[in-house]
Amino acid sequence: MSLTHFDTKGDAHMVDVSDKAVTSRIATAEGHITMAPETFEIILEGRAKKGDVLAVARLAGIMGAKKTPDLIPLCHPLPVTKVAVELTLDPDLPGVRIEATVKTTGQTGVEMEALTAVSTAALTVYDMAKAADKAMQIGGIRVTLKDGGKSGRYEA
Repeated sequence: MSLTHFDTKGDAHMVDVSDKAVTSRIATAEGHITMAPETFEIILEGRAKKGDVLAVARLAGIMGAKKTPDLIPLCHPLPVTKVAVELTLDPDLPGVRIEATVKTTGQTGVEMEALTAVSTAALTVYDMAKAADKAMQIGGIRVTLKDGGKSGRYEA
């Protein structure tokens, strides 16, 4: 399999999707942020100094999905039709599990938008809680579902 973002000379370029069919497409990504138990309790109890951590991170994830082509150099701007970001407090981490689902009807997929939503939400949790815990770790960011288009369905 060849990498599609390089031309025959090896130079980076934006893939021409003009001949691809317009189809319904969906992608889901996940990730998490781990933290100290004390930080988890601050978020759980709503005591973060900057406000409602999960609500702000959810909005940031949605905004991140919509801004993906501004952040990823070779990403196509797409008519995003849905972005859903779920943040779940998980005492076993301890931390927050993040899942984002993005939909479009277009000529290319929305995996990058889903990944950007998760990443932006995780970074926002870090930003909002860093005063209490600078050692938080973001990880596990991956695509868990991709469907639509020529390459078909992928599930992790």
